[in-house]
Order: sequence, then C-alpha cells, then structure tokens
Amino acid sequence: MTRPFKVLGLQQVAIGGTSKERLRALWVDKLGLTPTGTYRSERENVDEDICALGSGPFKVEVDLMQPLDPDRKPAVNIPALNHIGLWVDNLPRAVEWLAANGVRVAPGGIRKGATGYDICFLHPVGNAEYPFGGEGVLIELVQATPEVIAAFTALQT
Repeated sequence: MTRPFKVLGLQQVAIGGTSKERLRALWVDKLGLTPTGTYRSERENVDEDICALGSGPFKVEVDLMQPLDPDRKPAVNIPALNHIGLWVDNLPRAVEWLAANGVRVAPGGIRKGATGYDICFLHPVGNAEYPFGGEGVLIELVQATPEVIAAFTALQT
C-alpha cells in the first residue's frame, strides 16, 4: 500500500480554554511565544489568538482558543487539546487516499483555514463506513508551502 503523500511535520497545536487571557498568561507571558494574529468566527464559535513557536519553515503555530459562547457547539475548549495540525505535501491526494482507506474526513472537506492555508480535518472518531478516526483527537491536515516542503525534504537527505 503506497501512500501518495507525506506527512512532513507538525504545523500547529490548538489549545482551548474558557479564557484566552489565562492561556496568554502562560503561553505568551510565561513561555514567551510570539503573538502573530487573531481569528474570530461565529460559525466555528471561536475567538482565537494565533502565536508562533520557532521560525521559518519549522515554525509551529500555537492557537489559543476560547468559545464565543460557552453554551454553544462546537465547544473549542473541550477537550483542551482541541486539535493538532500536520503539514502534508499534497493535501488533495492525502484526503482522497485516506478516505479510500477508511479514514473518516470531517464535514467541510478541503477549504481555506484561519491563516490562509488549504486545510482539511480528520474526524476524531471513526464510524461504520470509515472506521479510522483520530481516536478522540481532531487532526488538521495542512497543505505545506513549497518552502516548507523543501526544508523538510532537505532534513531527510
């Protein structure tokens, strides 16, 4: 079974809580991550600060998220580790191959993410038709830029 894509590395970690201020106090004030932007979406019920860890093609995005309405779904703070993002070298082929091999893709398909990259989520739970999910973890696949692909490829040689 030849996989027609590569997972290159970690692109992001999204952490949810009831208070972005408390999350920022730890991740920005105490641990020193650099805030790089914000994202707010009524549809996704999220108010998020986007931070960076590292730099260049190996920079990891750390999203600090709180729900706009704690009584509404999706609840971006439950679980606290909301999702992880993985760089992939060919997102369309990855999604097609994974679905054909029993991995449950979350509704919405491939679309633009909060920071402008093409993304797609893998569902945290499998079902009868697609038995493989993230075993409780939402997984975001992110189309890597040419710079990121080149940097990770250079590491492997």
